[in-house]
Amino acid sequence: MVLHTRGHMFDVIIAGGGPAGMSAALMLGRCRRRVLVCDTGEPRNRFSRALHGYLTRDGIDPGEFNALGRADLAKYGVEWRQVAVKQVQRNGRLFVAELADGRTEECRFLLIATGVTDHLPDIPGIEACYGRSVHHCPYCDGWEWRDRSLAVLGKGSSGVRLALALRTWSPQVHLCLNGTRLGRGGRELLQRNGIGLQAARILALEHDDGLLTAVRFASGGPLPANALFFTSGQHLQCDLAVQMGCRFNKRGTVDTGSLSQSNVSGVFVAGDASRDAQFVIVAAAEGVKAALAINQEFQKEEIVT
Repeated sequence: MVLHTRGHMFDVIIAGGGPAGMSAALMLGRCRRRVLVCDTGEPRNRFSRALHGYLTRDGIDPGEFNALGRADLAKYGVEWRQVAVKQVQRNGRLFVAELADGRTEECRFLLIATGVTDHLPDIPGIEACYGRSVHHCPYCDGWEWRDRSLAVLGKGSSGVRLALALRTWSPQVHLCLNGTRLGRGGRELLQRNGIGLQAARILALEHDDGLLTAVRFASGGPLPANALFFTSGQHLQCDLAVQMGCRFNKRGTVDTGSLSQSNVSGVFVAGDASRDAQFVIVAAAEGVKAALAINQEFQKEEIVT
């Protein structure tokens, strides 16, 4: 017996229209499922000038990438709405989603693909540079600053790790602790690898229309730098996973299986909110895997044995 309907109810509601959500919607659309994608229009990479590491789309503007994705979805009848999913409640085997525009929609499965938001350090000048010469991911933006002077903003072991990682792209790396302390072991490790260290508090980033020129400190002279990479944490972009009772791992992301299934029946999570390898191409792959798992759940209900 088929337990889902093709009337006004959706088979799947996807919260989040980034690479994970769109890839899932594309596959589910091709599986003839009725899909609604709800997206706020504020993707994590909206401040970036280019998306990297995605085969055939390397260097594309993130906005253009998303527009191309939405055009693909339209071919399969996927419905797209620029609206947030405020909360979701279970009604038997179904989910009832309350949207920010006051409407409610029902679905059989829920896919959360809203991603995360990075904690941008509170430093004058950083917002103007963010996405242009200030970045959080060396794999995404390190190539563009190869062999240039790189500053790293971080503290403790996470700052040391990021500074060491950036040596792959440039021999000119300087870790800025922004008034925090670093133990002797970390200092010696940086010194052995030719990485400079500045412990003073950062006053501001000096820049020319978003292009970093120097880091200015409360004491001592400025540090000339072409780009800055930072590590300061992140948080989930929405609390739907918390609302639904999903289990979280030590990294603060949702604990999912290999096919993006959470511990809550019918709830799947894909993209940056579920894994620690936070790349566009990985998020897209996770979305496809989630779509396959959801479709297989439908098939179990549809096949008469």
